[in-house]
Amino acid sequence: MGETLSEASISEEPRNARQRLDRIHDEIRSRICLLEYPPGMKLSEVELAEEFGMSRTPLRRVLARLEDEGLVTSVHGVGTMVTDVDMAELAQVYRLRKELVLLQTSLDTVPPTPDFIARIDAILTRALALKSTPSAKAFSKLDRDMFLTLLELTANVPLRTMSERLYFRTTRIWLQQVTASQIDLMQEIEIYAREVQDILDALKLGDLDAVGHLRRGHISLSFARMQG
Repeated sequence: MGETLSEASISEEPRNARQRLDRIHDEIRSRICLLEYPPGMKLSEVELAEEFGMSRTPLRRVLARLEDEGLVTSVHGVGTMVTDVDMAELAQVYRLRKELVLLQTSLDTVPPTPDFIARIDAILTRALALKSTPSAKAFSKLDRDMFLTLLELTANVPLRTMSERLYFRTTRIWLQQVTASQIDLMQEIEIYAREVQDILDALKLGDLDAVGHLRRGHISLSFARMQG
């Protein structure tokens, strides 16, 4: 008689498969948000499947998830294309994000631990380092890490899911404008470093309400600067 898989190993395999698809999704999403895959670019299923060592069927599940998030679109007879975002849509998303960010620090909150505060401190160190070595792409990665870390302050899964989708739907617009020299990168870094310091101070005091309002102000002013 052949060896029988244990219940633990049976459940481990699909979990690992899901985690792998999640990592591939996050990698492709990151490339879109960092403009490595710019708006209008056609994504090759064959090349992506080969790169990630997978068949096209699970890859299509990843692409379908990205399409549901508004980052790609499937065009009949053409293929999968990276989408763009217009300023009208961007304004609506930013207005919604301003309100959601207050819920992230008031609904089903998770108290910041010393380890959590240390991670924000590390982000501040990265922000300060950018002053001497400014990089738009490094700044975008920093803001992404800050957003995802602060999102851990709420245990409300629907809120986290919605907030994450909206963030990644529009974050590349900022990078597009910096690349086109429509936004002063050094000014943005200076402002951002001050904001991270203020948030860190509020976290050390355990004042999540202040964190939420600081984040709301950051989103509002950031969008105002983007509009010029």
